[in-house]
Amino acid sequence: MQAELASERPKMWMRPTWAGATRMSLPAVVLATLLFELAMAERKYGLFGGGFGQSRALDTPLEIGAFLAALLACHSLLFFLLYRLIRRLHGRRADSPLVPFNFACFAGLGAIGAVVAKYQALSYFSDAMSFQIVRNLGGGSLADALLFSLSEAGLILIGAGGFVLVYIGLLLLLRRRWQDLAPLPDHPRLNGRALAAALIAVPLLLFAANRAGDARSALARFNSVVAIGTVGHYLTDWDRDGWSYYSFPIDRQPFDGSRHPYALDVPGNGIDEDGFAGDLVIGGAGPVEAPAPSPAIIDGRKRHVVLIVLESTRADAIGRRIDGRAVAPTLESLARRGTAASEAYSHVGFTTQSLQSLFTGRLSPADDRQSLVRDFLANGYEVGIFSGQSEDFGGIAEVTGMRRGAIFVDANTLREERAFSFAAEGSLHVDGRILLREFDRRLGRPQAWTRPHFLYFNFQSAHFPYAFPGMDQTIAGEPIPRSEINEANRDWVARTYWNAIAYNDRLIAALLDRLERLGVLDDTLIVVTADHGESLFDDGFLGHGHALNGQQTRIPFILSEPGMALPATVGLADMRALILRAAGATGVPAPASAGVFQYLGELDRPGMIGRVTRGGDWIRFDLFEEAVWTSRSGRWTPYRALDGAEKDEADALIDAWARERWLRHREAASR
Repeated sequence: MQAELASERPKMWMRPTWAGATRMSLPAVVLATLLFELAMAERKYGLFGGGFGQSRALDTPLEIGAFLAALLACHSLLFFLLYRLIRRLHGRRADSPLVPFNFACFAGLGAIGAVVAKYQALSYFSDAMSFQIVRNLGGGSLADALLFSLSEAGLILIGAGGFVLVYIGLLLLLRRRWQDLAPLPDHPRLNGRALAAALIAVPLLLFAANRAGDARSALARFNSVVAIGTVGHYLTDWDRDGWSYYSFPIDRQPFDGSRHPYALDVPGNGIDEDGFAGDLVIGGAGPVEAPAPSPAIIDGRKRHVVLIVLESTRADAIGRRIDGRAVAPTLESLARRGTAASEAYSHVGFTTQSLQSLFTGRLSPADDRQSLVRDFLANGYEVGIFSGQSEDFGGIAEVTGMRRGAIFVDANTLREERAFSFAAEGSLHVDGRILLREFDRRLGRPQAWTRPHFLYFNFQSAHFPYAFPGMDQTIAGEPIPRSEINEANRDWVARTYWNAIAYNDRLIAALLDRLERLGVLDDTLIVVTADHGESLFDDGFLGHGHALNGQQTRIPFILSEPGMALPATVGLADMRALILRAAGATGVPAPASAGVFQYLGELDRPGMIGRVTRGGDWIRFDLFEEAVWTSRSGRWTPYRALDGAEKDEADALIDAWARERWLRHREAASR
């Protein structure tokens, strides 16, 4: 009898403990996975404080409250549904302790593994970026962006293998004790009405939270929100045009598949497809059909042309002084002796689109039928590419025709000499000194210069994190470690960045010295510009591609040819014509001075469009918020509330965007 009682004691002791543990399994997994994903998102994106590439942060009580409420609701609902699914999949063993064990392993650890894999895939781009920015830095291809994580595939496989081994080990260890445990209590449980109410209330809460300032952009980082939002999107996309009440912006024509946000506005058909500024009217400023591309003709003496593009370089590098010394003395000397634009701007804050515009004269070219490479090849030039980045990244080389030249050297061909250990194509970076070495190997003899040359150099030193092993330290002080880059260290960040600019300036000086020793400098047109600028926390942001302002879009543009007539404002797409005219091409029309059109994201689906004119006079239209901002008013006004001259100005901007999209559509159709 005593032996029987003794044998029952472990069971009686374990039963209440097991019941309590199973009751806590769901909230414990929900809380653990939520806190883990929240910590990863904050570290990566700076949700509450901002960071590199982050233009939106949770900084008001309404935004924070809406964000936390919607996130907790979505996360809890998703994991409750997963719990019920896992329990149902166990069939007759639904009351087995195996249920919470498998739930914790597969739902809990699986969710954590998915978060780790996602953030590992983004780790090459920066410490904090929106998904749209990652897509653009991936050259517009999500597939390419995911491929950049392949160098981590080994770690992921090791992690997966370790999970399998640990799972099997724990399963064998715990199965011996499960036979002595009481059946699993039926918890948690919601009746049909309560579950239906939750399935309605949570999507409604998410819909409301998406309207609360920057809460939407923060919520979009989380897997559970994306899952719930995707279901809501599918259920409310009644006309199946890809837009719904859960898209951003909202579909204001939910039952008309031809009208939705970002629909292509066909000119002259009497329909306002995108819902802004009315139907695109033929006959406004600028063409409505893409002109047939044809190479420019350079008559007479053909000078060499060297185009230098500096990554992430601001216009105020010229004239900048640190510790009393000029940051870019070579650029300043070129600007004094030649022609420098007083105001030059990029159209967008991403390298891929910027270089395509620079080479082709188009905001969003479909191919290389019109490009500087074809122009100079058609005039008997030898073309050489010397780039510190991978020019195949995002299709740059294909769209600009760079590979048509006789010389092609980039970070992909020099992959083994990259500055960082990353092997992903979008992360490749080769020191400019190596590019100069390759120049010496191919063109370092006077005999190689019997024909005119068009050379393109791309120096990457000023790209985030603004320093790499072996970079010269012109500005006193150690470069800031990547882990220390934050707003509290903004001065240290800035000094590191300006040192990178100074390093690029010295590379340019070294290139000019080589040209002089070869005896060709006096017969060479030197052109220097940048793909975009960089915010250094001086406007509240770090990075590029997420704001239309002077820090992120104003760039240098210098030609060694003195006395060149330049528009009041120069855009990257204007530079092809200006370079050709400086090189002696005839029949190339001068760019207009109507201002520089700009956009955030992609031309077909920008988050914001804008135009900057002389003196930094900006107008911006936020397509997400449907609001207009001008530098004259200094405030955001709902588009629907505009009238008079303000409405006309906004509509002119929207028409310029619609026209650019139509031109690209017609150009792509004619391929």
